[in-house]
Formats: sequence, C-alpha cells, structure tokens
Amino acid sequence: MPVIEKKRTRDLPQINERIRFPKIRVIDTDGGQLGIIPPHEALKLAEEKELDLVLISDKADPPVCRIMDYGKYKFEQEKKAREARKKQHTADVKEVKMRYKIEEHDYNVRVKQAERFLKEGDKVKATVMFRGREIQHSDLAEDLLKRMAKDLESIGEVQQAPKKEGRNMMMLISPKK
Repeated sequence: MPVIEKKRTRDLPQINERIRFPKIRVIDTDGGQLGIIPPHEALKLAEEKELDLVLISDKADPPVCRIMDYGKYKFEQEKKAREARKKQHTADVKEVKMRYKIEEHDYNVRVKQAERFLKEGDKVKATVMFRGREIQHSDLAEDLLKRMAKDLESIGEVQQAPKKEGRNMMMLISPKK
C-alpha cells in the first residue's frame, strides 16, 4: 500500500480559499486599493476576473492580498531569487606564500597577486614560511608582513595582525568597503 504524504497547510502558499483572516486589504490588478473586505468577497472579485487572490503580507494589519495570476507571480519571485543568487559573491580566502628572505621582484609579484585578489573581493592570507632554524628570524618575517600591509593599505585593511602559527607567520587582509 503506497504511503501518501500529506503537505502541511503552512507549507502551502496562501492563495484563494487558504487565506484565513476575518478582514483583508485588497489590491486590484492595476495596483489600486479596493479597501478592507472579507476574504470571500475578495475571492468572488478574483474569480470574476479569472485570477487568484494571493496573500502578499500577513504581517500588516489587516493582511494585504492582491488579485493576480498566481503562476505569473510565482515565476517572478523565482526569477528574482535567481538574480539575487547570481549577484551574491562569497568572499573566499586566497593565500599568498613567501619566505622571509624573499627577493624584491618576487615580493612585488606577491603584492600584485594579493592586490588582484582584494580587487575581486576576496580576503588575502599572507603567509611567511620558516624552515629549520629560520624561525629565530620571526621579527624579519613580521616586518615583511607589515610592509605588505602598508603596500596594500589603499585597497585592503588588516583584519588579523601578523601572528605565529607553528612554523608559519600569517596575516589576514580584507578588501576595503
């Protein structure tokens, strides 16, 4: 025997007969207000025009409903949601690695990389790696990271100051708003 799942009424959109309020504010298809009337009267008006009565805002007092084509309304809402997702950019953390004894040209390449990442809206994690006894020179690495922060201050701001993590020293820079 197949199991029939019953949808809860709160999961369904509030249209037509599902609107359960004593009085509602009704807006016509052209945007004009029809006033505050009982839902069954508004439903009659919608059926005369062969359209649906759709609950727009249940937070208002009284709740606001509109006479419209529900299929078209649902499509427009989904379209808006898709556009919003397209425009949304999540900030990734991009890493720029180097050693404290880095040559000038290589340092400039790392700064350019970090600049590009910041302009794209991503955060930059600048890491200075140590090998063996190099960890004794952590002050030189800190100076290097501070120099990088100064070089990038026009487009980025230090979110986390240079700090040691194991055999690395790192700093986090985020793009300026």
